[in-house]
Amino acid sequence: MKAKLLMEISNITREIETDYPELYQYLDENPMTIPSEDNLNVDDKSLKNYLETLKTMLKKYKEEHP
Repeated sequence: MKAKLLMEISNITREIETDYPELYQYLDENPMTIPSEDNLNVDDKSLKNYLETLKTMLKKYKEEHP
């Protein structure tokens, strides 16, 4: 499951980086991209939440910038 989520995150991140570079800068603002010393292991739930955040961000951006 984790590998599938990581692949989806990678694909959507690559799409944002390639097709919407102006949006890519906002990925750095998401705390999920910066693991803390206390939480180096990321669980499936966190990955799912991050993936949904990316999908929502991209969808909203596409709607606002056709």
